[in-house]
Amino acid sequence: MTPQPTDNYMVTIAERLTSAYARIAQAAKNNHRDEQSISLLAVSKTKPADDVIAAYTHGQRQFGESYVQEAVTKVTALADYTDIIWHFIGPIQSNKSAQVATHFDWVQSVDRTKIAKRLNEQRPADKAPLNVLIQVNISLEEAKSGCHPDELMSLAEFVNQCPNLCLRGVMAIPAKTDDAQLQLQYFEQLSACFDKLKAQYPQVDTLSMGMSNDVEAAIAAGSTMVRIGTDIFGQRN
Repeated sequence: MTPQPTDNYMVTIAERLTSAYARIAQAAKNNHRDEQSISLLAVSKTKPADDVIAAYTHGQRQFGESYVQEAVTKVTALADYTDIIWHFIGPIQSNKSAQVATHFDWVQSVDRTKIAKRLNEQRPADKAPLNVLIQVNISLEEAKSGCHPDELMSLAEFVNQCPNLCLRGVMAIPAKTDDAQLQLQYFEQLSACFDKLKAQYPQVDTLSMGMSNDVEAAIAAGSTMVRIGTDIFGQRN
């Protein structure tokens, strides 16, 4: 049975979603950009299917998940909502790649050829190619996922040659910082990576950067997709 939202969820999440879109619109205006060129990915990880439905009811269609088992349960429960676009945005373990390849429309966290190869081989034949963003470790943190910026073009070439994958752009989660200038610098570096990729691959159109705490800086630097979770669904447990 498909779960249904409660009125409380719907009102709260609807209001927060409206605020998130208004924030994007204002940031776009401040930077002389078309707000329609920036999409919102609602990060629903750790949140129940009811919350996804509440956002869906308010018009949201793109949702991001980071934990494979939880995500697959949610995707399956909401299978009747056929126009939801599911993005996997977390680290991909080899033993979970088949589930990611099967259940998602986009993967934003491809950072090595081994994972790209597995996703390509495991993508079901009856599904469209899996949209891929390459995750770049733009702030060069030792413990963070993402390829080194210098490895981006070779990984992109590999992904582009995979028939069951479609290279769409880049993603990053820069180091948290209260230094607004450094924050902007990271985003501008990723934007330069995106421009370089786009110049070589005409289908590349997505620069995924910016979250609840740094949307404005990301949009100023050219983001085409911001990933917002807490500001829509509330704090995670």
